[in-house]
Amino acid sequence: MPEVREFSLPDLGEGLTEAEIVRWLVEVGEVVAVDQPVVEVETAKAMVEVPCPYGGVVTARFGEPGDEVPVGSALVTVAVGSAAGGSPQGAAGAAAEAAAEDGVEAGSGNVLVGYGTSTSAGGRRRRARRPGSDSGGAGAREVAAAGAPVAVEAPVSGPVAVISPLVRRLARQHGLELARVRGSGPGGLILRADVERAAAARTPEPAPVVPAVAAAPAAERVPLRGIRGAVAEKLSRSRREIPDATTWVDADATEFMAVRRAMNAAGGAAAGSAGSAGKVSVLGLLARICTAALARYPELNATVDTEAREIVRLPEVHLGFAAQTGRGLVVPVVRGAQAMSAARLSAEMARLTEAARAGALTPADLTGGTFTLNNYGVFGVDGSTPIINHPEAAMLGVGRIVPKPWVHEGELAVRQVVQLSFTFDHRVCDGGTAGGFLRYVADCVEQPGVLLRDL
Repeated sequence: MPEVREFSLPDLGEGLTEAEIVRWLVEVGEVVAVDQPVVEVETAKAMVEVPCPYGGVVTARFGEPGDEVPVGSALVTVAVGSAAGGSPQGAAGAAAEAAAEDGVEAGSGNVLVGYGTSTSAGGRRRRARRPGSDSGGAGAREVAAAGAPVAVEAPVSGPVAVISPLVRRLARQHGLELARVRGSGPGGLILRADVERAAAARTPEPAPVVPAVAAAPAAERVPLRGIRGAVAEKLSRSRREIPDATTWVDADATEFMAVRRAMNAAGGAAAGSAGSAGKVSVLGLLARICTAALARYPELNATVDTEAREIVRLPEVHLGFAAQTGRGLVVPVVRGAQAMSAARLSAEMARLTEAARAGALTPADLTGGTFTLNNYGVFGVDGSTPIINHPEAAMLGVGRIVPKPWVHEGELAVRQVVQLSFTFDHRVCDGGTAGGFLRYVADCVEQPGVLLRDL
């Protein structure tokens, strides 16, 4: 008899207490190897595949895509060692038999024992789990004995044999009296499969003809959970706690764009002798300007400890940048950005952006930022008043770079113009500091040679 083991959602770190099931990677009855991923989940930080530490046959799985699963609650049960006895079909049969005989501890989801116990094949009495508890619930997929008889019979006296809320609801939906359904589980336990067979065996009554009536469109409700829920909570907390202010300036980015082209041309010319050089992106060069500005104004690379009533100035710049993905906005973090060149910053931001869009970021990639760079110009807009990424103290926003009429050297000309906006926590500094930071960034954009003084 194989041993049935339960695998629960492990602690995913970073203080996360729950995850949402995205998709199952295994089916009930499937043979799995040790450390094989069995489910993909989405936390408030990232999407991850969860590996199972047991090898054998999956006898049950708990929850459906979209369900929130607390840390420590059951994900699957595995009949350990079942696959060693022969073919997958034989292994699955053995697992099903094990689940039928050992249904309560196997977590098959078949039981809500009104009497509190069931008896296994070995004669031991075990306390039943309640569906909906941390170890499973109505979302569990049941393992039914193959070939169980279809039975709708005369009502029995006394209490109905032990059933789960899922089975009760299914019986109500089909208009069945559970007292007339014969259970195929241990001790006459009524399973979901018994109700479905009993419903199928009944002769369906013709549905009444109802005149068609146009129904009013229902309002759509979208759950605030996963990444979307985490973003909502963080932004709401920022608005509640941070007295923010925003200042902005238009800058002539013509020389900035010319310098970037020159950097990339120089990198390409050197590729033949020094290997392929990475391109410097607009965002990477702006990130380098930000780290130089934060070196001049370190009070903006900070956080506020509200309980201690202290401003905590941080020694390193962990630069976050907003990245739009199919699952919502995320903010990957480049750690130790103050020590990186424009080319290295560009490469690291490109790597993290690709990982974000593939759903492959880890919780560590999305936490610990000290300052955020937000390039909303990619959406074709000029300006914004961004919300600070709590618990940081400031955020630089960058609009699109577009040709505009501009007075250059006393004459009207068409120049590449960008709007820069700077939102800051007024608790960490006054407007003079914030204005000085933004003016330095704008000067570096207009005259990139200013940046060379700090390199």
